[in-house]
Amino acid sequence: MKKVKIVSGAGQEGLSGKLLRGDLLSAACPSRIILKHMTSRWGVLVLISLEGNTRRFSELRRLIGGVSERMLAQTLQWLEADGLVKRVAYEVVPPHVEYSLTPLGQEAAAKVRDLADWIEGSLPSLMQHWPAGMLTEAEE
Repeated sequence: MKKVKIVSGAGQEGLSGKLLRGDLLSAACPSRIILKHMTSRWGVLVLISLEGNTRRFSELRRLIGGVSERMLAQTLQWLEADGLVKRVAYEVVPPHVEYSLTPLGQEAAAKVRDLADWIEGSLPSLMQHWPAGMLTEAEE
């Protein structure tokens, strides 16, 4: 979120200024909604899958193992509403819809890709700390 500092009265930042700037640690901050959408399991995978590509819904569903049709549709709607995903529907029979990343979405995808790459590279070290049976839980 763009940082905008609005100062009121005796040099104290007003509530409207905090909302415009974004305060992720505050429970009321709207940036938490975007954080939830981007960093959900499916949000990260959609952003990475669309990075540099235009894909149809069915292609995304095949590419992202384990995602239900409902969750993929909901995730795409969230990311579109946040301005990260562009949806283009062609008026043909059968319907043809394509998804791609907006410029903001490309930036976001690069950020979550860094996190995903770190997780994959660090996986052996991270898994050493898992209790017995955790790998089975992760597959559910």
